[in-house]
Amino acid sequence: MIVTDVSIHLNPEVKTALENGQPVVALESTIVSHGLPRPDNLRVAREIEQAVRDHGAVPATIGMVGGQLVVGLDDAALTRLATGTDVAKLSARDLAVAAALGADGATTVAGTSAVAAAVGIGVFATGGLGGVHREASHTFDESADLTTLARTPITVVCAGVKSILDVGATLERLETLGIGVVGYQTNRFPGFFIRDSGFGVDWRVESPEQIAAAMRAQHTQGAHRAALVVANPLPEDEQLDPVLHDRTLADGLAIVERDRVTGKQVTPVLLSHFHSATQGQSLAVNVRIILRNAALAAQIAVAAAAR
Repeated sequence: MIVTDVSIHLNPEVKTALENGQPVVALESTIVSHGLPRPDNLRVAREIEQAVRDHGAVPATIGMVGGQLVVGLDDAALTRLATGTDVAKLSARDLAVAAALGADGATTVAGTSAVAAAVGIGVFATGGLGGVHREASHTFDESADLTTLARTPITVVCAGVKSILDVGATLERLETLGIGVVGYQTNRFPGFFIRDSGFGVDWRVESPEQIAAAMRAQHTQGAHRAALVVANPLPEDEQLDPVLHDRTLADGLAIVERDRVTGKQVTPVLLSHFHSATQGQSLAVNVRIILRNAALAAQIAVAAAAR
C-alpha cells in the first residue's frame, strides 16, 4: 500500500485550540501500544487525557493510523493502537517511511516531540525520557530522544530517565546537546521509579508560571532552539521503595549479564523483571508518574497561554 497524503491531520478540537491560543498538551502513544499491558493500556490512556482536561488544557495524543499522522487521536484511533497486533514504534526517523507504507504506529518521545513542535504545540507530557544505555561506550546505544530534543523547541515534563539506563551519562549528554533541565520543586534529578537518581540538577523551579516564563524567554531571545526538560519526581510516599528498587535493579542487571542479553532487548527484559519482581508495584508507579506529569504539563500550558 502506498499512501499519497502524508500530511499531519489535526483533530478539530486541537486545531481550534491552537488557532485560538488555548492550552494544548501533546501526549505520546507508545504508552498505549507498547508501554502498558492490555487491557490497562487503553484505560490509562483515557485517564491521562482526562488528567490534562481536569487541569484546563486540551489533550493531543499523537500517533499514526493507516499512514496518517494524527494529532489528537479520537477514541476509535486510541482503541486501534491499543488493541492492534501490528503497531510500529515510531521514532522521528520512522515517520516518513511508516506514512508511505500506510502503517499504524505509536510515536515515541522523539516522534511525538517532532510532530508536536511542527504543529505549534509547546508542552509535552511523558513518563520518562530515553537516554544513554549502560555499556554505551561499547554499544553506542543511545536513545534518539536526546538528539531530537536537541533540535526541538518543546517543554517536556517527565520523571527523569529510568534507572535501568546510565543516568549520569544521560545527564552529560543532555548538557552536551544543549538541552535545558530543571527540577520541579526539587534539586535532584529523579530516576523514574524513585524520586532521586543520585544526581542533582543545576536549576530548580517552583511553579508552572516560572516554567512558562522560561518558555517565553527562550522564544523571545531566539538564541536557542533545544527542548526544556522539566524533571517532576513522585512524592516520597508514592515512589517505588528505594531498597526494593535497588535490589530489583541489581538482580535484573545480573540476569542480563547471565543470559547475554544485548541491544534493544535489554530494556524490555529489565522492565519485565521489575514488573514480576515487584509484583506489579513498578507498573502502578508508572501509571502514577504519567498521570502526575500530564497534570503538571497542563498547568504549564495554561500558564503559557495566559499571556
